[in-house]
Amino acid sequence: MSEQTNVAAPATAADIMRPPLTTVEQEGHVAAAAYLMKHAGATALMVLDAWTDLPVGIITETDIAHAAADGKDANSARIYELMTTRPTVIKTTTSVCDAAKVMASGHFRHLPVVGDVGLVGIVDITDVCRALLEPTFPGCPPEWPSQSSPRGTFTGPFATSDALGGREGRR
Repeated sequence: MSEQTNVAAPATAADIMRPPLTTVEQEGHVAAAAYLMKHAGATALMVLDAWTDLPVGIITETDIAHAAADGKDANSARIYELMTTRPTVIKTTTSVCDAAKVMASGHFRHLPVVGDVGLVGIVDITDVCRALLEPTFPGCPPEWPSQSSPRGTFTGPFATSDALGGREGRR
């Protein structure tokens, strides 16, 4: 009789995405987008097409910081002037590993997630890293520390100050 191996299915975007999603309109002011980000605890907002409910753009805190550095007035600049149009999206069934590959190859920190009914959530780099660092995540070596590891348990060049006796990495 053959033994059946109990293998967990790979985690997908649906498992780690964050709904509900805060969205904005293209015609809105950048200051309003910044306000929404602050109060929603978001680092990106989706810009939706009014007819299809599909993402037509994304505006991130980085876009707003670059505009401020360029001297743009957030109270007069419009979202459509700063947003990335036609953002790369992933499906709810996209594996976390594939999402990480898309992020790395495109230098993205945020990926909108679409399902059968349009936009259903967003995944950011933190969500992907947390999933990949979970010791129960399929494909991760069991020796990887989990998110809940106590401070000071790491060694090497990226150790915390606790592990280095408070020396903050100086030799």
